[in-house]
Amino acid sequence: MDVAASEFKVEGADCYDLGTWYPDAEKTPELKMTGETLADFYADLCKNYPLITIEDPFDQDDWAAWTTFTSKVGGPTQVVGDDLTVTNVSRVKKAIDDKACNALLLKVNQIGTVSESIEAVKLCKTNGWGVMCSHRSGETEDTTIADLAVGLCTGQIKTGAPCRSDRNAKYNQLMRIEEELGDKCSYAGETWRKPVWMA
Repeated sequence: MDVAASEFKVEGADCYDLGTWYPDAEKTPELKMTGETLADFYADLCKNYPLITIEDPFDQDDWAAWTTFTSKVGGPTQVVGDDLTVTNVSRVKKAIDDKACNALLLKVNQIGTVSESIEAVKLCKTNGWGVMCSHRSGETEDTTIADLAVGLCTGQIKTGAPCRSDRNAKYNQLMRIEEELGDKCSYAGETWRKPVWMA
């Protein structure tokens, strides 16, 4: 679940307005939550539904809410930092130190270089994090992220439903890679967050 909570964080306040795009929001005050209340709300969702991944559950600068939430659900649930980390090694280090999340959304064209991306992935893996290689909005048919997902052994790729050529190009590349590797590769199964061959 990609929450993108920075989009509905009330600037300058400990408030998330879940009614931001809801026309009758003023009639529904329970749609406004503090970071702590929102963390409890998400924790209940994780408890009652089979959510395995939550991306950007809080604003990119609400470190306390991230840390609180990850301490509650971060064992069975993958808490992915995208806006929080922006594939930036110094922000990833802070997130690791604060235990703010337990997975990185890797966007190579966000940080700018493949070298910086590899450094971020190494840091994450060294600290037991999951890594999800991701596309971006306005994506092209370039298949580099499929190659990186396999080459960096991320075990995960986020490129959307197989419904458009830019997305299908990545899935087709993954199939070509699997065909080339043959029995040298295997499905990670339940160890998808950290496949045994990545250990």
